Amino acid sequence: MAASEVRPPAAAGRPPALHRGLRTLGALLIVLSAVTPASSVFIIAPGVIAQAGTGAFWSFAAAGAVGVLMAFVYAELSSAYPLTGGEYAIVGRTLGRLPGFVVLGLILITQLLILAVIALGVGTYLGVLVHGLDGPVVAALAVAVATVVAIFDIKVNALVTGVFLAIEMGALLVLSGLGFLHVERPFTDLLAHPVAAADGGGLAATSAGLIAAATAVAIFAYNGYGSAVYFGEETHDAQRAVARTILWALGITVAAELVPVTAVLLGAPDLKELLGSDAMMEYFVTARGGHALNTVISLAIALAILNAVIAIMLLTARLIFSSGRDGTWTPRIDGALTAIHPRFGTPWIATVVTGVLSAAACFLDEKFLLVVTGTSLVAVYAALCLAVIAGRRNGTTAHAKYRMPLFPVAPVAALAALGYVIYQNAKDPEVGRPSLIVTVVVMAVSAGYFALVLRRRGGWELTGDQED
Repeated sequence: MAASEVRPPAAAGRPPALHRGLRTLGALLIVLSAVTPASSVFIIAPGVIAQAGTGAFWSFAAAGAVGVLMAFVYAELSSAYPLTGGEYAIVGRTLGRLPGFVVLGLILITQLLILAVIALGVGTYLGVLVHGLDGPVVAALAVAVATVVAIFDIKVNALVTGVFLAIEMGALLVLSGLGFLHVERPFTDLLAHPVAAADGGGLAATSAGLIAAATAVAIFAYNGYGSAVYFGEETHDAQRAVARTILWALGITVAAELVPVTAVLLGAPDLKELLGSDAMMEYFVTARGGHALNTVISLAIALAILNAVIAIMLLTARLIFSSGRDGTWTPRIDGALTAIHPRFGTPWIATVVTGVLSAAACFLDEKFLLVVTGTSLVAVYAALCLAVIAGRRNGTTAHAKYRMPLFPVAPVAALAALGYVIYQNAKDPEVGRPSLIVTVVVMAVSAGYFALVLRRRGGWELTGDQED
């Protein structure tokens, strides 16, 4: 279907439809850009290393195992419902409209704010080149650029994100090379004798508890592979292609993050300095490659973050588009959000709305942003695990082209892991516990809106185009 042939809302009584312009490779490039492995390695991995020391290897490996479980869940559900609404559209069709709408509330707030959190990292890494940058202003400008790019044809965005992704992967290859070409300690030390920073500046054996606690953070470093479902209505042969994209994205993400983290742990000149540094990756790159290389790598990471902003902008705009198509707001707002660009076949007003809201969020306190977004993803993951179990029992996913192996091992094991993550968050009074409270409040407000507004209005429609 050409962009000029996109069906308007009233055509043949059908809801607005997006242009199918993606193949598996194009979708994979956008999804990997949303995951942004380089940003995870340079921004999230140091937090895991600070907590678990060289035991971070085990933390990332265990998180990869959890990722495999969730990838199976995502793949089966997305094969049944490869819809732009993503998680809420799936949960709404398997568990019911109320749980689906609660998931919409969680995902909507999380996606809008996580764009701001990621965009704030652009100024951090550009600060290596230009000192004195205003972080929130730079972040808002990054969001504005991403908004403009995201309005263009989805194939153009696949190309743009693919180019940036190549730069990002190049930075990870350099980081890996610096470590594996200067190995300071045997790999068996990571496996059998992990150590972490101790009081007084020394090193001490890392406990299994610390490694397990750090795994909760490492899980989020891999997050994003399931976002392929948001492009299901723009992907050819979506019931098969989306599942393949999810599984490939998870595999590439784990390799792209676990390998360089291992290289840093093996190749750091001095473990005490690495584990005690406030800027671990900057210390490592500078120590092994010099200040000039650190500057180049910092620029590459800034581009990787911008790339992630573009990719997440794409999927968030499609989420907002879907919410309008399903009649979530008022008729006038819904009509605007479902407007399709006549040339590019993209939800352009939904994209602009996403950009405006996320740019404004860049000026909020960063700790507040982390509190609001911290544990909502856990709740969404849990809902998906319940959804795939319910889908098998009530037959709502019987038409899926992909079926996970060894069902129900994956969703049950993932639920156990997610329960542990919630337990760890509940023990953290600074961010984790407040984040749990915010998540519960968002769920309650979403349920209240559904009961008091949508149900009184006569219900909430779940629409979508699954045809190829």
